[in-house]
Amino acid sequence: MNEELPNPTGRELEVMQVLWRLESATVREVFDDLNAGLREPLAYTTVLRFLQIMTGKGLVTREDRDRSHVYRASVAPEATKRQIARDLMERVFEGSACELVLHALGGEKVKAAELAGIRDLMNLLEKGDSK
Repeated sequence: MNEELPNPTGRELEVMQVLWRLESATVREVFDDLNAGLREPLAYTTVLRFLQIMTGKGLVTREDRDRSHVYRASVAPEATKRQIARDLMERVFEGSACELVLHALGGEKVKAAELAGIRDLMNLLEKGDSK
């Protein structure tokens, strides 16, 4: 992810997740998807405003098709997750990856498959083959 781009806010991240899942979407499609899981639905104009702001920040791109605007995330989910995790590690855990991981895993039940993935990543990191 480009270091110049800001981290998305909580609601912007929800919009990004819709766009990652759908790959591209109109305001109406984002609006419908977001509101499917909300007790208090967002207004259409609120979703439109979020997309306009996110376009200005460079988080999404807009393409004009027919008489509608189609939005697409301009950054991949993994790059966004890495940037947010790095920011969290720096701001909350004083740059300690160990502290971040200990707090993330310490109080939670972790699935066996996730533990296996963590072990695989640790093995790669020990060999110097980080992703």
